[in-house]
Amino acid sequence: MENRRLYVQCRAATMQSGAKAYGLIEDCAIAVSEGRVVWTGAQESLPAEYAQFTQEDLGGRLVTPALIDCHTHLIFSGNRAREFEMRLGGASYEEIARAGGGIISTVKATRGASFDDLVTQSLRRLDALIGEGVAVVEIKSGYGLTIEDEMRMLRVARHLETLRPVKIVTTWLAAHAVPPEYKGRADAYLDEVVIAGLKQAHGEGLVDAVDGFCEQIGFSAAQIERVFIAARDLGLPVKLHAEQLSDQKGAILTGKYQGLSADHLEYLAPEDVPAFATSGVVAVLLPGAYYTLNETQLPPVDALRQHGVVMAIATDCNPGTSPISSILTAMNMACTQFAMTPEEALAGTTRNAAKVLGLLGEYGVIAPGARAELAVWNVDYPAELSYWMGGAPLHHRITHKAAL
Repeated sequence: MENRRLYVQCRAATMQSGAKAYGLIEDCAIAVSEGRVVWTGAQESLPAEYAQFTQEDLGGRLVTPALIDCHTHLIFSGNRAREFEMRLGGASYEEIARAGGGIISTVKATRGASFDDLVTQSLRRLDALIGEGVAVVEIKSGYGLTIEDEMRMLRVARHLETLRPVKIVTTWLAAHAVPPEYKGRADAYLDEVVIAGLKQAHGEGLVDAVDGFCEQIGFSAAQIERVFIAARDLGLPVKLHAEQLSDQKGAILTGKYQGLSADHLEYLAPEDVPAFATSGVVAVLLPGAYYTLNETQLPPVDALRQHGVVMAIATDCNPGTSPISSILTAMNMACTQFAMTPEEALAGTTRNAAKVLGLLGEYGVIAPGARAELAVWNVDYPAELSYWMGGAPLHHRITHKAAL
């Protein structure tokens, strides 16, 4: 009966689409068979066929779907604390990048690190996320900027999945910056590294999605479109760092290619929101970067909400602009900085984050058919997950190997 479990004595925020107030079920029971939820509801309504499952009493605790961090740059070497000091002294993100800092400084450190070094350093950050109830993590390349170094990052990502009870989704982000050896030759870099490497990495099964940095200090919308075309030809979904520092119309471009998500969006023009909304692309908001860069331009959350755009939240864990590996901190920041509700924050790290990764229905909800990846919390009400700052509210994670 170990493959058939019945979790009882809990309050469950099921996060099912269309349900109100977190889809909260008081005195809930959750039946699991072969690693998937087969029934959930009030314990008094439990069908007899599930009553014989091996029971586990959760002590009245809150249960949610295990959390999802749908945008990270988790694999890197070194840190950029000196740049943090520079920003505090008044230097802008663009000034630091043009002075040789920013992404390129992390590229140098990451290229110089061994495979094992990257695994060791990345595990610390991954373990921090797992310790906050995270079961799915998206990891991007983008700090290698050569074909082999980019592929090595994704190999590390795939390896991490074998070391911890977590699902890793990989993203090819070679179009993150132009490396020094290609200075002034961005188009050649796209041809010789970004697109050529994408084909090679895809051939080795290392790529789940394709991303780019569409910005004045990154790549133009026209250049990113070339990458998107290559991804489409390979049958890979796309997403984009869009409108973080200026309005380059990257979100609209992502919609044109039926992308999974457009991320950041501080400079998304309000007049572009209706068109963006019709695309079905998820808006991934990254309050850690907003906070770290001390930005003042807020993403148009009210307009996104008004037009029914699905919103997700992620840590954007990276050494330069969002050095956090706490999904709960990102949720708190989304509420306090972006005026999102705690329910929107939890949806943004469960159901909506699953949609970003093409995993809707598999993860991010407690519903029949979903994988039985759950988080059990030492809190009374779901809003507490966004309310508390610091601490360790996770009691334990429930994970099952699902049947295919």
